[in-house]
Amino acid sequence: MSDKPSSTGQSRLAGLPVAALLVALLVAGFVYLAQEMLEGDLARLDEGILMAFRTAGNAADPIGPPWVEELGRDVTALGSFAFLGFLFAATVGYLLLIGARGLALFMTASVIGGVVVSTALKMGFDRPRPDLPHAARVFTASFPSGHATLSAVTFLTLGALLTQITSDWRVRAYFIGLAIFLTIAVGISRIYLGVHYPSDVLAGWSVGTAWAVLCWTIAIWLQRRGQVETPSRDELR
Repeated sequence: MSDKPSSTGQSRLAGLPVAALLVALLVAGFVYLAQEMLEGDLARLDEGILMAFRTAGNAADPIGPPWVEELGRDVTALGSFAFLGFLFAATVGYLLLIGARGLALFMTASVIGGVVVSTALKMGFDRPRPDLPHAARVFTASFPSGHATLSAVTFLTLGALLTQITSDWRVRAYFIGLAIFLTIAVGISRIYLGVHYPSDVLAGWSVGTAWAVLCWTIAIWLQRRGQVETPSRDELR
């Protein structure tokens, strides 16, 4: 075995305390948002930001021409159960094809766990949706945003997987940056369409990112123990 994989493994392990701290901060941020939301302290800020995305004098109309509203619906679809489900299934299928069964199973547990967490939180807080005509159909409670939560879980998990393709920090930064961009875009589209308060989206980002970081921290630990595969660069290309 060469020294390079060993040094890479050691650097990943060295980052585990930082990841643990990040998870703790994100969870604390979610708890703070939940408390403020329950106490009604976020109402004025939520309403102010939400109305900034609406046409003055017509709360039913999002700002911008019709094509912008259609763009908002297209972007928000990237965080839907359907799209994320297809992306998840395609990724798991690819991992199975290259023989990374342990990693495929772990990713399955991570994403399904994220869905369970998001659904449980929604049912627990049961916050009503904004009292606005919605530009997209909704079926569940408002807090936290399921689109924001699950897009963070799925995109960030996939981004973390893709960073294993290369040791070039620029390519790794590109993958993570793209995952973050997509997550943010989906969250903003939910506010723009009037189906979520800003605090719903912030809470979704917090819990979704915390879950993704936690899962990949565990994955690194399991890879170090040989219980989850570390796909080679040739396999992931």
